[in-house]
Amino acid sequence: MEAVERFAEELAGFGWVTDVWVAGSLATGDHRPGVSDLDLVAITAGPVTEPRSAQLTAVHRRLDDGVAKGLSLGCVHVDEARLTDPAAEHPTWTHGQLVQRILSGITRAELVLHGYAVRGREPGALLPAMTAQDVREAARAELTGYWAWAARRPWLWLNPVIADLGLTSMARGRHALTTGTLLTKTAAVEQSAAPPWLTAQLRARRAGHPVRSPRVHTALIAWRDARRTVATARRR
Repeated sequence: MEAVERFAEELAGFGWVTDVWVAGSLATGDHRPGVSDLDLVAITAGPVTEPRSAQLTAVHRRLDDGVAKGLSLGCVHVDEARLTDPAAEHPTWTHGQLVQRILSGITRAELVLHGYAVRGREPGALLPAMTAQDVREAARAELTGYWAWAARRPWLWLNPVIADLGLTSMARGRHALTTGTLLTKTAAVEQSAAPPWLTAQLRARRAGHPVRSPRVHTALIAWRDARRTVATARRR
């Protein structure tokens, strides 16, 4: 993809970015243009200092206004020395700003099992292998972490983006807990706990069609599903 290649070229020009990896739907072959995000990980030689952060921000903003416009290109910029620390936070470009976030266990699993390098070494050269139990633990951590937090805030689910993401994320989480494998978002739509009419609307939105669902009813369905799934993850 042109935007990903251009981004990797820009980072390589700094001299301190050694590797650029593809994760998420682009790595699993489930990318939907105009719908899916671009989930990338860049490995740096040394910490991302303030001057480096300024360089990254400038590149991201330039691409977001140019070749990556409308593509939701995000990237976690990880100091190689901190790559194996699952609790370490890293500068992450998302929704137009640079914030501090961890490299989640699910993203690590995507990288090891499906990811590939645009520049530098392959993910498996730096990240440890992921067993089925590792995938289960990564899913449990995500469900009992962010999604448990969201499940305690029912008003958040009135956001249609959160409701859709929650329904597919719960399906993916249940699948990972049960099988120790990853599920794509497209497949997760079919395994969601939504009624048939809402499943059809989720499927349409995943295909890029501007279909709207009743906001309050959808929010209630998604929120209840999250509460049930989080409770199951905690019991396990």
